[in-house]
Amino acid sequence: MASLPAIANNSDIRFLGTLLGDVIRSYGGPRLFEATETIRKASVERHRGLAEGRTDDHAAVDLSLEKLSLDETLDFVRGFMLFSMLANLAEDRQGIAAEHGADLASAIAQLEAEGIDRTQVRALLDHALIVPVLTAHPTEVRRKSMIDHRNRIAELLALRDAGRDTTPDGDRVDDAILRQIALLWQTRVLRRDRLYVTDEVDTALSYLRDVFLPALPALYQRWDRALGERTPSFLKPGSWIGGDRDGNPYVTADSLKTALARASEAVLGYYCQAVHALGAELSISTEHAVADPAVEALAAASGDDATSRADEPYRRALSGIYARLAATQQKLTGKTAPRPGRLTGAPYASPADLRADLVTLAHGLGTALKTGGALGRLIRAVETFGFHLATLDLRQNSAVHERVVAELLKVSGVEADYLALDEDARVALLRRELANARPLTTRFAAYSDETAGELAILQAAADAHAAYGPACITNYIVSMAQSVSDLLEVNLLLKEVGLYRPGDTPSAAIMAVPLFETIGDLEAAPAVMTAWFALPEIATIAKARGHQEVMIGYSDSNKDGGYLTSTWQLSKASTALRPVFEQAGVGMQLFHGRGGAVGRGGGSAFAAIRAQPGGTVQGRIRITEQGEVIAAKYGTRDAAMTNLEAIASATLLASLEPERLSNADTTRFCAAMDWLSDTAFHSYRDLVYGTVGGDERGFRTFFRQMTPIAEIAGLKIGSRPASRTKSDRIEDLRAIPWVFSWAQARVMLPGWYGVGQALAGFEDKALLRDMAQGWPLFASALANLEMVLAKSDMAIAARYAGLVEDPALRDTVFGRIRDGWQQTHDGLLDATGQSRLLEKHPALEASIRLRLPYIEPLNLLQIELIKRRRAGEEDARIGEGILLSINAIATGLRNSG
Repeated sequence: MASLPAIANNSDIRFLGTLLGDVIRSYGGPRLFEATETIRKASVERHRGLAEGRTDDHAAVDLSLEKLSLDETLDFVRGFMLFSMLANLAEDRQGIAAEHGADLASAIAQLEAEGIDRTQVRALLDHALIVPVLTAHPTEVRRKSMIDHRNRIAELLALRDAGRDTTPDGDRVDDAILRQIALLWQTRVLRRDRLYVTDEVDTALSYLRDVFLPALPALYQRWDRALGERTPSFLKPGSWIGGDRDGNPYVTADSLKTALARASEAVLGYYCQAVHALGAELSISTEHAVADPAVEALAAASGDDATSRADEPYRRALSGIYARLAATQQKLTGKTAPRPGRLTGAPYASPADLRADLVTLAHGLGTALKTGGALGRLIRAVETFGFHLATLDLRQNSAVHERVVAELLKVSGVEADYLALDEDARVALLRRELANARPLTTRFAAYSDETAGELAILQAAADAHAAYGPACITNYIVSMAQSVSDLLEVNLLLKEVGLYRPGDTPSAAIMAVPLFETIGDLEAAPAVMTAWFALPEIATIAKARGHQEVMIGYSDSNKDGGYLTSTWQLSKASTALRPVFEQAGVGMQLFHGRGGAVGRGGGSAFAAIRAQPGGTVQGRIRITEQGEVIAAKYGTRDAAMTNLEAIASATLLASLEPERLSNADTTRFCAAMDWLSDTAFHSYRDLVYGTVGGDERGFRTFFRQMTPIAEIAGLKIGSRPASRTKSDRIEDLRAIPWVFSWAQARVMLPGWYGVGQALAGFEDKALLRDMAQGWPLFASALANLEMVLAKSDMAIAARYAGLVEDPALRDTVFGRIRDGWQQTHDGLLDATGQSRLLEKHPALEASIRLRLPYIEPLNLLQIELIKRRRAGEEDARIGEGILLSINAIATGLRNSG
């Protein structure tokens, strides 16, 4: 085995690691510090030996771990977790590994070099929409308190970068960083209580308020300079938190109202503070400048008659704007503005009215003042965030809609047994009802709790439209959508609250969006959408809107068919949908259900967007952001600006770049991918859903005994249950705990299994190399696969396999997994022309190799603690140690679920 290059730690990691060691010595004591150092050095030495080609086993590390008491074990795990957390911070500060071309200026320059001028770029942006959608999918293992301390350290390191020795408060910067690390050490890692939906709302709100609100207007200023003119507000934040009911019984009408009200309170409070600050800045006097008549009119209407501001029309106008904003906040949220004033004003009817007043001020300023600056950023914020801050999606499972609609139809006397109807009969009935303005509901009927809850959600959505404007909720995601009736049912429910209006020109204020998740659903997507657009009333609505969204899900398709098949079927579905939309004359907007782990579609968003099939992006794309990814990508303003710009530039390139593959290459590459996908699919399905020793429960038993799936349920990281039902079937397990469990056991199976068998069985190895070199889709898929393989470890996984009680089951299943991993490893290296994993990605290689020595001892401790817990030991510290180790391993791997 060839020796690996030495790892060069970045200076931040060395600095923070030293401070952490000082904290452990001071607060944990010399014995803990020495034990931690002994284990750390032993693990680092082992990995150095492996890098140099030696084949040491785990003995040295095990010997040291056995000396730890339970209390020391808990402290040791916390120490290693904090190192990983600080290492993550140090890497995040370097940006997104400086992906080449991941900024708008570079994207525009690249397009110009390919003959696409800025006029075409501007034309695309005029109708573009890019939305990162924050979700509450439970993969963020860290408490918000931990993240807050981490972000404070990032701010202090930025001061240090700038050459500052002291903070604005007068503390020495290095001392302040040390204090934050000491606070981290003394902060409880685990949540004692489960998260509630309101907790998830507040966590998301902290990112939207503290990061997105200031970051996006500043980013738009950069984009205006890059384009040479003012860009449309095409990138806006979205959220599922408070509106995603799929499998979460705790999301109700009240949680929806809470999410919307708190978001509105945050954004209106931000506007009030910004207007107050502008009042201090725009001190323009009519003694030195001629005021625009429109500004004078605003000033006169403000009611501000203070003699001290008689010659300052901008300040008086801003006083009036502030009074109206304060009234708006009181009306929408019931909360008083941050600085209540003596003036009163009528609430703004819409964000457009507020923007109009601000634009009046901007137009009245001189050339040097009218563009950019605080006023320009505030105008941009109002355009981008409105009175709602982030567009909130509704989501529910199609099976729920079926039951609710069936009950409404039965109670109203329209149809006694809707569920017994076939698809054609359902569609005919639903269309008749949608054409009828008569409501189905009546206040005199008693509905089931499920139906009453769904109707309450819809009424809350209608009330929100009236209060905050139609941009607050625009999409209704239908999970497990399999037919046209699944979408028509949503429209029927929307009609009950006035959000769908029948007539000669029907309209829908909220768009029904199908989510195609499983492999079968993805294959059926084009037929479903063809039938959808064939309905005249639907075609009318879609054409008037200009676009129709389709969501495609990575996670369930991956759990259903494996990594390669999921990736390929998503691409094929996107490609097959394109002519359907073209025929209908409707723009296609894809919503990608990406996540943090590759098993949920993770990896580089920049590369993934650019790898989308030609003609499928069209300037409009929405992408889910979940769990630990939110903190990593949007934890600080700088990180958010870097990652948001990467998404924007990738979307621009994917929409306008000329097709990079010839027709001949496309044909042969797609044929090869069909074969690879089919082979990988059958290998994956045979392992996960086949029989072991004639017992279909064999793999299920292996999975639940080998991985900490049962222990993960003890983590209080989300409000949503881990399984859709009480069944222990793999089909009923949610994708997040499925991926999370395999990551903890260092197998990462959902991110690679089946690919090795496909690569090994494909005869034309030269074609595979051509695909890896010249096809962005295949290259991106292999890059994500390679990262997963580098983070997996079959030697450690074998230790977890030892938890399986039946030796024959263990040897059979794990033998297949180990052999599949080796096949995948060898096939990937051959296809990419490398001698080792990540050879062509030195920054990522260094990042992973740096943290592996800190993860391995945690795995070994976790295994021993699980053994003791499953053997019946009841010491509470054992359970706490397991949960701490899960937290620490997830932090180190940076991919949870």
